[in-house]
Amino acid sequence: MKVAIMQPYIFPYVGYFQLIKAVDVFVFYDDVNFIKKGYINKNTILLEGKAHDFTLPCHKISQNKLINETYVAYDNPAFDKLIKTFDVAYKSAPNYEFVKPLFYRALNGKPLSIAELAEHSVIEVCKYLGLKTQFLTASKLNLDNRHLNRADRLIDTTTQLDSNYYINAIGGQKLYSKDYFEERNVKLDFLQPNLKKYDQGMEQFIPGLSIIDALMWCSIEEVIGLLEDYQLV
Repeated sequence: MKVAIMQPYIFPYVGYFQLIKAVDVFVFYDDVNFIKKGYINKNTILLEGKAHDFTLPCHKISQNKLINETYVAYDNPAFDKLIKTFDVAYKSAPNYEFVKPLFYRALNGKPLSIAELAEHSVIEVCKYLGLKTQFLTASKLNLDNRHLNRADRLIDTTTQLDSNYYINAIGGQKLYSKDYFEERNVKLDFLQPNLKKYDQGMEQFIPGLSIIDALMWCSIEEVIGLLEDYQLV
């Protein structure tokens, strides 16, 4: 059984979903510190032919708080503006009528924390695509391993899930040693994403956007093809 563990991001990019598709169990790492300049509450879409950053407003963002302790500011005018921006950005895309309800389902439940909202955004996309990966949430597992260092906590979580195979995003190569994991009886691989070009309704291609962009422009079968285009290294 293959396991991946990642912070929950709001409608993350294709590479995040490649990791989901590559494993059997995906754990949302919601009880680690919020990253201010990360992708927990922000991402990028295509607006008028250019990359456009969007951010879900949250109350009192701090890197001293856990992700699941950071709450969404639904009363912030930027929240309604975001919804309107999505409509403007993709109203002419071929799958707009299919993907728009998915976007609203993720937001309309109005969970308190950005962790829950980001998790919902990922799960709604996976339902739409028919992915069968099992999702778990770190704070609900009660594994009693938050005191461990970064690598040991990943190893402990993987083994407590009865697995000895952990796959990390490619950025983890700077943080984790395959030998260190192997010494503790866990195989470690890194997923190197390929961001294959798809038709965005214009000549230029802008890679690395939110999965929403691919869903708007590509069929489900085409998106699945994008998710299968990676290497384990």
